[in-house]
Amino acid sequence: MPEQDLTVGQLLLAEYQSVKDEQKARIGFRDNLLYVTLAVVAAVIAAAAQAKQPSMLLALPPVCVVLGWTYLVNDEKISAIGLYVRDDLGPRLAARTAHGSGFTTFGWEAYHRSDTRRRSRKTIQTVIDLTAFCAVPLAALVVFWVNGDGGGLMVALSVVEALAVAGLASQIVWYAKAA
Repeated sequence: MPEQDLTVGQLLLAEYQSVKDEQKARIGFRDNLLYVTLAVVAAVIAAAAQAKQPSMLLALPPVCVVLGWTYLVNDEKISAIGLYVRDDLGPRLAARTAHGSGFTTFGWEAYHRSDTRRRSRKTIQTVIDLTAFCAVPLAALVVFWVNGDGGGLMVALSVVEALAVAGLASQIVWYAKAA
């Protein structure tokens, strides 16, 4: 059986399929991080309430920061893949078809971004992200501070955690503005 040569167009389509598969996997992983965060928050709050130990709430900020950062990084990669398909891969493939006759490839990649409610959805998503990954751990820190049952080391740790949460919040807002 003779070997069949691959065309550049076939290679570009294979690359498209590969990056879209990665994007789909990242979307599923990213979306599940919100559910994991909710479960962890509920578990820590329940444990702290049951044990009547507000200091247990200090577990929330580092967990929320790690999960929030992972969420943010995956969200950025999802957007980067879309940008790559729109601005690089699509035009290269279009140039291979009908001698670059203005054919637009992967129209959905640009079309869905033109929705008039996209901006409001992105704003709402940013508020949800800030709430899940930043407001909840900050509230836990406030409860810890109000109860004042920690020593100097625990208070210092809580301040470091507050700074980490604030840093994550700034990155969430920065990435939302960039998008």
